Amino acid sequence: MFIGYKGIGFLYKHNSFENKMKIAIPNKGRLHEPSLELLKKAGLKVENDAPRRLIVNTIKPHIQVLFSRARDIPGYVEIGAAEMGITGIDLIEELNAKVVKLLDLNFGHASLVVAVPDSSNISTLEDLKGKRIATEFPNITRQFFDERDISVEVVEISGACETAPQIGISDAIVDLTSSGTTLAINRLIPLYTIMKTNAVLICNEDAYPSGEVREILLAIESVVRAEGMRYVMMNVPEEALEKIKQLVPGMKGPTVMKVEADEPIVAVHVVVHEDELFDTINKLKKAGARDILVTPIQRIVL
Repeated sequence: MFIGYKGIGFLYKHNSFENKMKIAIPNKGRLHEPSLELLKKAGLKVENDAPRRLIVNTIKPHIQVLFSRARDIPGYVEIGAAEMGITGIDLIEELNAKVVKLLDLNFGHASLVVAVPDSSNISTLEDLKGKRIATEFPNITRQFFDERDISVEVVEISGACETAPQIGISDAIVDLTSSGTTLAINRLIPLYTIMKTNAVLICNEDAYPSGEVREILLAIESVVRAEGMRYVMMNVPEEALEKIKQLVPGMKGPTVMKVEADEPIVAVHVVVHEDELFDTINKLKKAGARDILVTPIQRIVL
């Protein structure tokens, strides 16, 4: 028997589930693995058989993970079936969910686009007047065309949206694309980008700003902040220190420590983004730095 998100909320509010803090994450799809990895890095690793179950424990006894369709998560969080959740901005907008957006998670990037067959004569949005648009986002699609006073017939479908024009269901589609490969394979070309989307951490309005929510937000935010950052350690002759400081200013300035050695040198520790490492390491070496070590950073807590 299928239980929609309103049914889940009813069971939750009537104590059919344990009264623990719950974080809803997608049970499959492009947001599933990144969400699991994010929780793991934040110290909230779930049980190994997690995807086979609806609600699973984490290594923190008072925090559980609720697995569901990404589309249902905004609704779950809105009604309190889960206090927090990870889902896409597009789905929040589609459902017009009343939730608190806590944090941009910097993964799951995609564009919601209007796309048409490459063999069609459609070249502008106005050419779609009176046409059928297939989509999994009927509310966003209707609002988009209504705002432009373009009358279209919205055909709501679930899955494989890109095949709709081929089988005669629609003249165009509104769908998510990240690389554009799926559109190209199905001989579709983007006509207009409606919105950009990515994964975000959301919270129930009544649960924010509780202490538990703040603790989880702090843990996840520290992981996101550390993404792409590297910790660089080096030994530097004292006479070269000022030049090194200019090369690597760090987050709030480098950490400088005296080294007990036969020569006047100091240890310099600094945080550098991985995109800057190639040039930075070469410049540091030329400026006199040596014994340079680079390590990943798991979390940055400000």
